[in-house]
Amino acid sequence: MSESGIPNEHRSAGVPVTVISARPVVLSAPGRGEDLQVRVSAPAAGGDLPVIVFSHGYGSSMNGYAPLADHWAAQGFVVVQPTHLDSRTLGIPAEDPRTPRMWRHRIEDLTRVLDGLDALQAAVPGLAGRLDRDRIAVAGHSWGAQSASVLLGARVLDADGTPGEDMSDPRAKAGVLLALTGLGDDLTPFAAEHLPFMRPSFATMAAPALVVAGDKDQSHLSRRGPDWFTDPYTHSPGPKSLLTLFGAEHSLGGIPGYEVAETTDENPARVALIQHLTTAFLRSTLLGEDGDWKADATALEEGPDPLGRLQSK
Repeated sequence: MSESGIPNEHRSAGVPVTVISARPVVLSAPGRGEDLQVRVSAPAAGGDLPVIVFSHGYGSSMNGYAPLADHWAAQGFVVVQPTHLDSRTLGIPAEDPRTPRMWRHRIEDLTRVLDGLDALQAAVPGLAGRLDRDRIAVAGHSWGAQSASVLLGARVLDADGTPGEDMSDPRAKAGVLLALTGLGDDLTPFAAEHLPFMRPSFATMAAPALVVAGDKDQSHLSRRGPDWFTDPYTHSPGPKSLLTLFGAEHSLGGIPGYEVAETTDENPARVALIQHLTTAFLRSTLLGEDGDWKADATALEEGPDPLGRLQSK
């Protein structure tokens, strides 16, 4: 039995491999005020590598989320992590004129990464020609999940409830949405006034996605309880899966980094479960390798002391 609660024979296939990582790789970003800095991690060998573009949570950077980025790269994915303008590493003040549009800049950063894959792979020694452009996923945590969800088809509602601009990207074939906030009907007064982008509609988020929520994740931005984070699954069309983690708070056991201060629910077994299930989901969705995903789902359901519950539609 593995630490994640999934038997070893049901863990995501593939022996970890040597990983190369380059940072910062810089993409020109006219009109952004700062060029876009990106970290690229990839297996040192192999071709036809699927790509994961990962959007960090508020204040983080391309250097965060090592428990996910390192694992995915070691399992055969190219992981691209842009540093968004809200990153603490950039130190942009709240009164900066870009602040009201920061949520849009984040989405544009993800699109810019997809547009710049040629430049990115050319900048990483030995990576050129090894990416599979037809197998791209977007992923993110918290605000990063909100950013990624828009590329999968989510929309932001205008003040009158009309869906705003469609910023989906057909190059994003699947998503992993970690601690993604829900509908905007019960926002706190602060969130309603200052965070207008937190009024999503998931009705058109049609791309396959795995939504991960913690059943102890109580947000200060909503008057609802932790079930708020299940809205992206409940209110979107299939195919979708929802992993509800028992006892997990917003850091989901520690995915932002190893022993980082923002983690309030340190739990290596929970992180290991996320590593294995997200990898199996992406292999199933992008590569058509269903065996690990089905086996891991069954093992989670039938385990004697499961760390969470998985459902799909």
